Amino acid sequence: MSDISLRQMAVNQSGIIAAVKVGGELGRRIREMGLVPGTEITVKQRAPLNDPVALRVMGGTLTLRNQEADHITVTVADTL
Repeated sequence: MSDISLRQMAVNQSGIIAAVKVGGELGRRIREMGLVPGTEITVKQRAPLNDPVALRVMGGTLTLRNQEADHITVTVADTL
């Protein structure tokens, strides 16, 4: 298992949110969307220029800009 930024995840890669490393209004907004430590997420799709990214979270789909995804650390299984 390793921790990476949400921005670094590949399409169809899943992981568990380890931390949200931003405070203030942006941190509150991210947490209100359900992106809290312990939540499982899957990267479903990326726009042609890789921004934004579509995520599958708790049975729903949401999108984040890369600027927002940089603040989220995800634990993913190591691949060989």
